[in-house]
Amino acid sequence: MQGRVAVVTDSTAYLPADLIASRGIVVVPVQVVVNGVAHDEGTGITPTEVAEALRSWSVVTTSRPAPERFVQAYTAAAEAGAVAVVSAHLSGDMSGTYDSAVLAARNSPIPVTVVDTRSVGMGMGFAVLDGVRHAESGADAAAVAQVIVDRAAATSELFYVDTLEYLRRGGRIGAAQAALGQMLSVKPILELIDGQVHPLEKVRTSSRALARLEELAIERAAGRPCDIAVHHLDSAARAEALAGSLVARLADSRVIVGEVGAVVGAHVGPGMVAVVVSPRPAAASA
Repeated sequence: MQGRVAVVTDSTAYLPADLIASRGIVVVPVQVVVNGVAHDEGTGITPTEVAEALRSWSVVTTSRPAPERFVQAYTAAAEAGAVAVVSAHLSGDMSGTYDSAVLAARNSPIPVTVVDTRSVGMGMGFAVLDGVRHAESGADAAAVAQVIVDRAAATSELFYVDTLEYLRRGGRIGAAQAALGQMLSVKPILELIDGQVHPLEKVRTSSRALARLEELAIERAAGRPCDIAVHHLDSAARAEALAGSLVARLADSRVIVGEVGAVVGAHVGPGMVAVVVSPRPAAASA
C-alpha cells in the first residue's frame, strides 16, 4: 500500500476472504441487530443464525457502522503508507453506511473519496476489485473512484426471494405490493436499479423463477466475458445448480458462488438466490 491509494469497503460487498487478504482491501463491518443485540457482520453472527432468527420471527434489523470505525480504517491505511483512500459502499438508499463514511472522512489523516456504488453484494465487490487493480497500477484517487462507479453501473443484479415479507418488513417494498405477492402466491424476480429494489418479473413456482434467473443472466451477459456471482441465503444447493448451468453456458465468464451475509440476509430472507452479472473490462481479463 506504500505510496498508493488504499481501497476501503464494507462487509456487504461479500468479497471472498482470500481476495480481501491478497489484495489488501480494508473491510468495515456493517451491523445486524437481533432482538436488540448488535453483531458485526462477518464475525459476530453467521448467515445461518440470521436465517434461523428470521424463521422464528425474532426482531432482526441492521445498523450502519459508527463513523469512528471508518476513521480507524482510514488511519490504519495512512499508517501503512497510503497517500489517499477511496471508500466504496453499498447504496445510500439501502443503508446509512455511506453517510457514516462521509462523516468519518472529515477526520481522516489523509484525503478520502467516498463512493456510493448504488449497489450491494458482488455488484459492489467486482467494482471494488477493479478499483484495487487500478490503484495497484498507480492510478490516483479520482481515477480509482471513477472506475468503481463505472463498473458498478455496468453491472446487473437480479434476485429471487421465496417471499416478499422480509423486504416489506425492512421497508424495501410497499406493504400493498407485498400483500399482493403473498395473495397470488407469486414468486418474484427483482432487480437492483440505481440502488433501489424494483420488481422485474413474476412467476408461479420457485423452479420457474430460478430457470428464468438463468436466462436473464445469459441475456445480460450478451456474449461478453463477465464476472458472475451467484449469491444465496440458506439455499446452497439451488445456488450451486444455477452456477453450474451458467458455467456450462458462459464459457468466457468466471462464476463464483457465495452466501450473503447477515445484513442483506435480514432483508431478503431464507431461500433467496441472486445473480450478479458484471461485464469484464479488457484490463480486468487477466
